[in-house]
Amino acid sequence: HIIVSEVEFAERGGSAHAVGQFVAGDSGGKNPNFGDAYYTGRESRVQTLNNARHNINTLGHQLQMNQHCLDTAYNFYKMALSKRLTCGRRNAHVVAACLYLVCRTEGTPHMLLDLSDILQVNVYVLGKTFLVLARELCINAPAIDPCLYIPRFAQLLEFGEKNRDVSMTALRLLQRMKRDWMHT
Repeated sequence: HIIVSEVEFAERGGSAHAVGQFVAGDSGGKNPNFGDAYYTGRESRVQTLNNARHNINTLGHQLQMNQHCLDTAYNFYKMALSKRLTCGRRNAHVVAACLYLVCRTEGTPHMLLDLSDILQVNVYVLGKTFLVLARELCINAPAIDPCLYIPRFAQLLEFGEKNRDVSMTALRLLQRMKRDWMHT
């Protein structure tokens, strides 16, 4: 163990370790440890995953997503972390992209624009992060079925008692478009 005047870290076996020993001026020959302020790589990873789980749950509850979707998004996040896809990207963007991956794979009626509105982030930035994650994690995100959005938008347009009729007409139009491959 080399005595050094500053704290230095090195990576060994996938985790960070302190290099040398820290000796304070008033230590009197004791060999103090670095304390809780310094984390090893494993503790830092646990904290990163805990923060990600919290952020996924918070954002997912705002979108009224079920627990299965939140757990799947967390698994996507762990996969992205293990492939180092979170490096250089904002955590909120990666969390949103993982949630949107779930929306696409599970077929929930959420759009990337919904996530963008909640986070107040440019939708194209989130879209870029989503595309990188989908490609690098080899996740086939199927095209969105527009029929999922008909009831949602019909209710937002407040047609009142004609809401059902408008929804059914729009669904019939979409089904006709699907037969001619016009929906994509």
